[in-house]
Amino acid sequence: MKVADAALSDLSVDVVDKRVILSGHLVVWTLSKLSDTPDAAKIDLAAVTRMDTAGAWELTRRRATGSTLTGLSDHHASLLATVTEALPVPDLTVEVPAWWRRILDRTGRRVAGVLVYLSELAEYLGRALAALWRGLRHPSQFPATSLIHHCQETGLRAVPIVAVMSFLIGVVLAFQGSDQLRQFGAEVFVVDLIAISILRELGILLTAIIVAGRTASALTASIGSMKMRQEIDAMRTLGLDPDLVLVLPRILALVLMLPILGLVSALTGLLGGAVMSWIELGISPAVFVARLADVSVSHAIVGLTKAPVFALIIGVIGCHAGMRVGKDAESLGQMTSSAVVSAIFAVIIADAAFSIFFAQVGL
Repeated sequence: MKVADAALSDLSVDVVDKRVILSGHLVVWTLSKLSDTPDAAKIDLAAVTRMDTAGAWELTRRRATGSTLTGLSDHHASLLATVTEALPVPDLTVEVPAWWRRILDRTGRRVAGVLVYLSELAEYLGRALAALWRGLRHPSQFPATSLIHHCQETGLRAVPIVAVMSFLIGVVLAFQGSDQLRQFGAEVFVVDLIAISILRELGILLTAIIVAGRTASALTASIGSMKMRQEIDAMRTLGLDPDLVLVLPRILALVLMLPILGLVSALTGLLGGAVMSWIELGISPAVFVARLADVSVSHAIVGLTKAPVFALIIGVIGCHAGMRVGKDAESLGQMTSSAVVSAIFAVIIADAAFSIFFAQVGL
């Protein structure tokens, strides 16, 4: 406080009209003496013997409000210039673009994001195929045990839910179809309706959606948790290839088991349709089977052809999401939900593309 009191007594301020004459020390302790001086004035600094950055800032502020500074020494002028250059520059007002420009900007960014995402999926598909080729060239490195384990987790454990779902879908199709066809006396054609719908579309599509919700999340969670615990980095340190050890068995298990699940779905769906047709329409199982024999086997071929492609889509999306998990649990949850949504959406788009393709080729 003694230093402050001494500094306060070392600045004199004389105001003559609009001319302010300063003498002594213009430092942070003496700035309060300038509070009664006019802002837009001619300030004479010839008698100022000491100035600090606080005094230089005050002079800069007053110069911005219209004051004129005279009598600055070279040292004080240099300090004033340094403080002026160090002052923050206010942000320029950003002009808000028109609404149509904002829509185009968001659309372009999303399209670019989708293209980048598709390129990353293609990269993971290529890495899985390269790992498969390495495993076939060197059978001792092929993860057969892991493949069998994931076949059990992906396929065998999914049979109950797939069978129940398909059975109920067959029941619903038979009930709704019989209700409509009865109006035209064409109840027997409900067998064709059930067979074509389940064998060609609903059986494999609903199975793929169930597997996408069940397995894509499991793939993301298992690989993502390993990435969070840095186990994948440890595998690379030990000379193990994560693509061969982690990605390949999971995708290959899906490719092997989804057609089997599709077949189970088709059989249980037909069984549900047959049971409901017998109860609702009185169509005996013998008549149902006889009518079913007239349905072209191409519908079953079309349905089973989609299964490996759906499996690749689900496996690649799930593994890709798992590898993108960060170091926190929030990232794991976000990527798990994103993988499920993306896998289901991609499966539906692929099914629509298959429908158009088979319609064009006449199947």
